[in-house]
Amino acid sequence: MMPSTPIVRDLVLIGGGHTHVEVLRRFGMQPLAGTRITLISRDIHTPYSGMLPGLVAGHYDYDEVHIDLAPLANFAHARLYHDEVTGIDLELGRVYCRTRPPVSYDVLSIDSGATPAMQVPGARDHTVAVKPVSSFWSRWQDLRARVALRTDALTIGVVGGGAGGVELLLAMAHRLRADRAAQGRAADRLEFHLLTSGDDILPTHNRRVRAHLSRALAAAGVIVHTHAEVTAVQAGVVHTAAGATLPLDEILWTTHAAAPSWPADSGLSTDAQGFIRVDACLQSISHVGVFAAGDIAAVDAHPRPKSGVFAVRQGPPLADNLRRALHDQTLRPFTPQQRFLSLISTGPRHAVASRGALALAGRWVWRWKDYIDRRFMQRYAELPSMTASAPSALLDPQMRCGGCGAKVGAELLHAALAGLAVPTRDDIVIGLAEPDDAAVVRLPAGTLAVQSVDSFRAFIDDPWLFGRIAANHCLSDLYAMGATPHTALAIVTLPLAAPRKMQDDLTHMMRGANEVFALAGTVLVGGHTGEGAEMSLGFAINGYIDESRLLRKRGALAGDALVLCKPLGSGVLLAGLMRGATRARWLDAALACMTQSNAAAAELLRAHGAGALTDVTGFGLAGHLLEMLRAGGVGARLSLASLPLLDGAATLASAGVVSSLAPENLKVMTDIEADAPARAHAHFALCFDPQTSGGLLGALPMTQAAECVAALRTAGYGEAAIIGTVTSATPAPRLCMEV
Repeated sequence: MMPSTPIVRDLVLIGGGHTHVEVLRRFGMQPLAGTRITLISRDIHTPYSGMLPGLVAGHYDYDEVHIDLAPLANFAHARLYHDEVTGIDLELGRVYCRTRPPVSYDVLSIDSGATPAMQVPGARDHTVAVKPVSSFWSRWQDLRARVALRTDALTIGVVGGGAGGVELLLAMAHRLRADRAAQGRAADRLEFHLLTSGDDILPTHNRRVRAHLSRALAAAGVIVHTHAEVTAVQAGVVHTAAGATLPLDEILWTTHAAAPSWPADSGLSTDAQGFIRVDACLQSISHVGVFAAGDIAAVDAHPRPKSGVFAVRQGPPLADNLRRALHDQTLRPFTPQQRFLSLISTGPRHAVASRGALALAGRWVWRWKDYIDRRFMQRYAELPSMTASAPSALLDPQMRCGGCGAKVGAELLHAALAGLAVPTRDDIVIGLAEPDDAAVVRLPAGTLAVQSVDSFRAFIDDPWLFGRIAANHCLSDLYAMGATPHTALAIVTLPLAAPRKMQDDLTHMMRGANEVFALAGTVLVGGHTGEGAEMSLGFAINGYIDESRLLRKRGALAGDALVLCKPLGSGVLLAGLMRGATRARWLDAALACMTQSNAAAAELLRAHGAGALTDVTGFGLAGHLLEMLRAGGVGARLSLASLPLLDGAATLASAGVVSSLAPENLKVMTDIEADAPARAHAHFALCFDPQTSGGLLGALPMTQAAECVAALRTAGYGEAAIIGTVTSATPAPRLCMEV
């Protein structure tokens, strides 16, 4: 999470490539007071390109070769935005993303990698691109699945005779033949082809290295086609400049990389291929304060091939120059190495070493490569203790006032709200369109007013996403009662920062929330905003309902089924995030679940006869279920094995990670019966895990339960499940947990 130091500067990093992961590590080791770092990345796990062939060959698992950006960003006090950049406003200092509002920057760095160069007709539609490497894993898994289903002979081709293409093809051949052997099928019905436009493979390596790799290809049964420049690709066939055609069932594309279009479209100076031109300090030659590194950059003074080796080496000088740019200090140029060591694996645990005229090969070279690669990955998996940053001297040092003196300034507030697309409606008599001392709304005649309020501190450093989650969380209380949300009042606390930074945070929070409210037909009509130590957000939600449609917690009947709409585990995942133990993909799935509205679930549960309904939030499943049972004077049997869980929740809970509220939630154990096997079950602790924007829990007739769950899953609640049954009341306990 971000330090509490007042923010006066924004450093934005686009892309989580090899260079930026080192920048994050260095800023984490030595935080820069008053600087907020934001990482915007399309991918939340950075693959280490040097280990990708080993992953394909089956020597490593996914996590061994990927740098998890969530704990690394947390270590660096950086906000991690999972999004794709679409452009930059270089005049206003804003980064445009596919899904969120623009992100402001004072200093910008770009390490977003390259895209596949697929100008050849048909290549984009009929081949599997290796670049970007970050998304190759899913494409490779799909290819393996297709190969596994084929019972006839299969031909697989790789276009590109450089080190990357050769190494990848050898790894694929090794893994696919092992897959066939595991299935008890003949591996000799797999045929492999390598196509290169030159007269030999690996043109940038010495003759002895090429000889080693040629023998490895021959041993793997790979047919090498030289002078085979591919000019067109059709389904199942490639055409070459020499007029030859080659039928291939699967085609992989590993030719040179290309640049995305948005850097040039944004106005940055680029080379003929579209890569961002930078000087020896890695700063754009056209725009001060904008830096680039890795595959996306072209260093004018030191042209080098696109290679992870150079990207890794750019990390320390880039981190130093970003720090200098933020301090308005003179930048330092750097000179990359002329030669570098390449360790090229050959499929099995065997590799070839190449540097200048050097050529070595053997199993020991693979062990050497494995040692180097694992040591590199260890730097980002075993992070040192974080140090606190000092207060910034760039803000007014006067003591901050309390009481009404802690309110956010009126001009800042008006500026942040000015861009909100808040609708006007006839039933909003006084709202944000013409603000007054209070909002005035008109409710439909003959309805009851339904009101709820909730607020909590930020658990992620993403104001826009936090706003979306907070809005969904606060709306759920009304959905749980069958009510229609009508208006909302915001309760906001912002940490002290430069006025423009506070305005940005408030704008992002309110935009995120307003997007959710717009879908819910709810209008933001006002609120309160103040300064505080930490960012927090909440809403007072006002709605209405016809009295005959009011749903309560107390309507559960013996024999009813208990249906839960969303998986559990958000509390333990957020607790794990604070400890650097939550993987980025687990967090990403949890946040997506938190942003899912409960509106459709409430309608479906009502349509299938739900007599009692509640939302599962801070008290955990056990606490909220017991409230339902006490209100209705009934008991329940809960099946622990049937509980849906968020990915990673059971892993963290088994490792002893718990939310700070979980011990308080355990106090309801006096009304719970659970034998030793139940208490030892992996899901037991998660019954007391506090949920943020959790799912609805409904009691409905058993005859309707299976149909209701099917409808919920069709509506997008993919983990909805029947988790237990309502029983007749007994003196105590009211809730029985079973395996």
